[in-house]
Amino acid sequence: MNVTESELKQVKAILAVLVLGLLSLLPLKASQGLGRWLGNRQWRKGEKAKMTFQTRRNISRCFPELDPDAQDQLVHESLKQTGCSLCEMGMAWLWPAKRTLKKIRQIHNKEIVSEAVVQGKGVILIAPHLGNWEVLNLWLSAHYPFTAMYKPPRLQLMDNLIKRMRARLGTRMAPADTRGVRMVMKALRRGEMVGILPDQEPEASGGIHVPFFGNQALTMKLLPQLAAQTGAVVICGYAERLPQAEGFDLHFRRAEHEINSKDLIQAATAMNRSVEACVRALPAQYQWEYRRFSHQPEGMPRFYD
Repeated sequence: MNVTESELKQVKAILAVLVLGLLSLLPLKASQGLGRWLGNRQWRKGEKAKMTFQTRRNISRCFPELDPDAQDQLVHESLKQTGCSLCEMGMAWLWPAKRTLKKIRQIHNKEIVSEAVVQGKGVILIAPHLGNWEVLNLWLSAHYPFTAMYKPPRLQLMDNLIKRMRARLGTRMAPADTRGVRMVMKALRRGEMVGILPDQEPEASGGIHVPFFGNQALTMKLLPQLAAQTGAVVICGYAERLPQAEGFDLHFRRAEHEINSKDLIQAATAMNRSVEACVRALPAQYQWEYRRFSHQPEGMPRFYD
């Protein structure tokens, strides 16, 4: 029997939802234990595993000041933390919101958020792929009118699940397209908060090459352009995964003020420096397996060869 591509995608989506359902049955300690096991498995495969290879390449180029042993240690811990992020998705998406929010232990620099909101200019929250960003999203949507920009997955069933679960406390989901940009602009004009993941590679037409950890990275234009056009206050936030399944701490910090500059290169560079400051505070919990430097400027060697 021939299976169409559409049917195959549907099967994959159903399997993914089933896996999430099974993960949601686990207590946090068990899901994190499973995640660390998965990370250790990738580590034992060495650079034959794509995740390990890309993590090592990123860390070696972004932390040249570390000796080889320290880099190895960071790669190993990063793989375990990435495994935790994957296995926590059941908790973040399918647990009742109140149960997940109870896992938040402390909120550091909360006044930065309240001071930004009270200015009434709108707030752009930079949320790097650091720690558990789904927990951060849940807390923000429980306390503020919040619009989150996201890249819809190819599987419609997964997209429907993401929108429903991320929106269960009122978050508006704005797709990363023209319609989503309009939604974000309207939210900022209302003086509300929007969340944008700043560290994914955009399409070439929507990006500009500026440094990130000393390496040229194709960086989104959208966030600094929004900051310049609206005068919104830009802050950074992330949810730190605590040891021994103790839960999560939320951290907020001010973005560099040049991020509101009308000079796009200056603003995008300030955005990357702001992300870098967050990552340096918690380097093992960043998503280092992502191919952040795939598209190099013309004439530069390929990053992942």
